[in-house]
Amino acid sequence: MTGPIVPLDAGDADLETVGGKGRSLVRLVGAGYPVPPGFVVATDAYRRFVADHGLETRILELARPAVVNGTVSFEGASTAIGRLFEEANLPAEAVRVIGRAYDGLASGDGPAVAVRSSANAEDLPEASFAGQQETFLNVRDAQAVAAAVKDCWASLWTPQAMNYRHERGIDPGSVAMAVVVQVMVPAEVSGILFTANPATGERGEMIVNASFGLGEAVVGGEVTPDTFVIDR
Repeated sequence: MTGPIVPLDAGDADLETVGGKGRSLVRLVGAGYPVPPGFVVATDAYRRFVADHGLETRILELARPAVVNGTVSFEGASTAIGRLFEEANLPAEAVRVIGRAYDGLASGDGPAVAVRSSANAEDLPEASFAGQQETFLNVRDAQAVAAAVKDCWASLWTPQAMNYRHERGIDPGSVAMAVVVQVMVPAEVSGILFTANPATGERGEMIVNASFGLGEAVVGGEVTPDTFVIDR
């Protein structure tokens, strides 16, 4: 496993390497914005894991929709693919490299981190994938972070993610998962800023969805956020 870790202060990183979320964070750091410390486990690590365990062909054979009561469903496919990931062990070298990057985030006790999906077909103008794949919050210690990275890889094949790609004609063979690991911020209020109105596409408006606590509840639709419309 060579060079799978991309620091957020890398200066530049492409979509295929760090995924949509990772690329945006690298750009924000490069532009001088305050961003919680972190790193990206690049898509190469996902691809190597899948290749080393001989999973690619099996995944693509399984990642086909079934019709259940007249409705397209990926539930069965997702369960079967998830089992493949559960049964495949993360190589010791991968655990070591991820753990070393995590240990480098802070001295002393390991920090609580967010482990966040960052697929190469995510956060795009035509396909945001918001809430379709997994994020794990308040993860502590190197072993737990490595396990959460593998769980993020598996979440590339959730029913909702596969259905989202199916509806948009995205080839399942073209997707790969990077994973962002970032130090948690104790948030009183958090949310999402859209730099264009996501409902209308109007670029003269910015939309803020915000709520108390962590932003994951807003992204996941667990709360009804306060909404602010800001004219540019």
